[in-house]
Amino acid sequence: MDVETAIPLLKKCVGIKFRDLFADLPVDLRTNKGTVGQLLLKHIGLELDSELTDFSDGELKTNKSDAHGNPRETMSITQISGQIDSLVRKNPLPFVESNLFKKIQRLVFLPVCKDAENREDWFFVSIHEVNLNTQSALKEMLENDYDSICSQLRNHILTSDDGYIHTSNGELIQVRSKDTKPYHPIHSEEFQRLISSKNHAFYFKEEFMNYVRRHL
Repeated sequence: MDVETAIPLLKKCVGIKFRDLFADLPVDLRTNKGTVGQLLLKHIGLELDSELTDFSDGELKTNKSDAHGNPRETMSITQISGQIDSLVRKNPLPFVESNLFKKIQRLVFLPVCKDAENREDWFFVSIHEVNLNTQSALKEMLENDYDSICSQLRNHILTSDDGYIHTSNGELIQVRSKDTKPYHPIHSEEFQRLISSKNHAFYFKEEFMNYVRRHL
């Protein structure tokens, strides 16, 4: 399924309480942040798989928000352990060739209001589409962030006391730790050693969701 086919199906999900949208709600809906997105994918007829993106030409994301769509937390994009050397080498892989770009080039995200204690009363507030093929200003901002973050990560490895990568921020995205026990250390072929005791991931900051809501 491509993004254009999915969008009309996803629009029908906006504003409907979960009790009326989904037949069966998992008990870990509050603790497992990825479950809501999985429910939504299955609801529109997609099978869960290990492909890089959810759609043939794009990605689906949900993020916790208030009833007006204002974000309450950051949004995970993709883990970096498998691509670490493309980020921390002296000349990083260009943004448009990176896994990050492939992941977010076409993106549909739905803020979900989880304010109600009963998960059956949660609902999707709105739907937003990102297309970096046409939204040049946003693409440039993200590319600048990517370049800055790659530089920060390499600098951490070279100069920090522990020789590890640390949280690295751009204006709209960041890299920070994302892992659960038992932790998954990151080994770099570029540096021939461990450069983190935990896995890390790219995240959209709240500023990204706010930018998309206000400008696109």
